[in-house]
Amino acid sequence: MNRLTPRLLLAGVLLVAALTSTLAEGPWHAARQNTYGWQFMTPDERVEHQRLMRSFATYPECKAYQTKRHAEMSARARAAGVVLQPAKESGCDKLRARGRLQ
Repeated sequence: MNRLTPRLLLAGVLLVAALTSTLAEGPWHAARQNTYGWQFMTPDERVEHQRLMRSFATYPECKAYQTKRHAEMSARARAAGVVLQPAKESGCDKLRARGRLQ
């Protein structure tokens, strides 16, 4: 076996370990557990929602979109005879905490 192979393997393992901790939070993504009204969105709406949330540069524009979308999801839920629980956390707040929004 080439003496270089174990060193390359070790370097690869260390690199993966470093990247794992660096990327642990990863980019924000819309999911059932963090998206108000998820069950009332079509798959295409979910993709578009995620795209929009990632596109905002400022907190106020994010919150304006979020407020409007929450109202729409509440209306859909009421029409289906469901009362949505208040959101546990705000996607806009999380994005601002990560430095993604001004």
